[in-house]
Amino acid sequence: MNDKILNLTQHMATPDQIKAGVHEPVHKDRIQSLLNFAEIPTEMGMRSRAEKLAYYASQDGYGKAMIGGAPYFMSHLEKALKAKGIIPVYAFSARESQEVEQAYGSVRKINVFKHLGFYEVN
Repeated sequence: MNDKILNLTQHMATPDQIKAGVHEPVHKDRIQSLLNFAEIPTEMGMRSRAEKLAYYASQDGYGKAMIGGAPYFMSHLEKALKAKGIIPVYAFSARESQEVEQAYGSVRKINVFKHLGFYEVN
């Protein structure tokens, strides 16, 4: 099984995800445009987009694809990837809160997401 993971999300992979085998697509802008919905999508439109994304992943020899985004689209993307023999995976991360002291005594709270692994869709 090929463990190369294509990033099929709108976001850039984190350094930890890259260490875990995630690769950015050559044409990230095309991937992002297929994942971005400006209007309520139709069933046919979602299937078409999912098939285009799966085809792209299959042409570059990926065994897995990291997915995430609009919940109403993910089941379509999962099915299209599986039909091409590509395992869909979701990034799993832990949220770590940190408090950062600011000038003049205030505190800013930030959340840092630490990549812990992947959940594979069977």
